[in-house]
Amino acid sequence: MPFNIGWTGILLIALVGLLIFGPKKLPQLGKAFGTTIREFRTSTKELVESDQEDGDVKKDARH
Repeated sequence: MPFNIGWTGILLIALVGLLIFGPKKLPQLGKAFGTTIREFRTSTKELVESDQEDGDVKKDARH
């Protein structure tokens, strides 16, 4: 788990979130968080792939 948070810590965070935002807003926040994480992973994957392609082009140019 990231940041070494156990199940009790996750449960505590979820409970605090439920108390602060309420039961109607919490699913919307979870969906927005999931979408943000998905977009972040996609963009970092694209950056890594483009860096690898640039590295391959530079290696080919040297030989």
